[in-house]
Amino acid sequence: MSLPVRTEPNDTSGPAQPWGELARLSDQLNQLLEGWPGSGRYRWSDGFAPLADLEETDDAYLVEVELPGVKKHDVAVEISGRRVIVDGERKELERAGVLRRRTRAVGRFHHEVVLPGDVDAEAVSASLEEGVLTVRLPKPSGERPKRIEVR
Repeated sequence: MSLPVRTEPNDTSGPAQPWGELARLSDQLNQLLEGWPGSGRYRWSDGFAPLADLEETDDAYLVEVELPGVKKHDVAVEISGRRVIVDGERKELERAGVLRRRTRAVGRFHHEVVLPGDVDAEAVSASLEEGVLTVRLPKPSGERPKRIEVR
């Protein structure tokens, strides 16, 4: 259940009333991106994109996605070839009072990354600990670098 969020009136006439202007700019950006080539099936208006890192080690790729407050059963990880897709939802907290200000994103989220190399899809693992989702995508044994000793 969503609780009402009180915002400032949409009066953009003074510098103390930026909320109406910010909402208008957000709507314009969403309209622009909806028609952008390559925007795919996901639009900014569908949710938010969490912060994430992609790290490459000798034997694997690691995708780390910041998801504080998200439960394991509210996250889905999918791989298709070199593409990794993380979808889910950060649910609204139940509150006793009136929410006066919100800076944390809630609702649906989506993160998608294309890896620079192939992965061993059968050995992929994912864990969610301390608000960070870590997806480990091992490289196929044929792609792992092999160190050669120089004599």
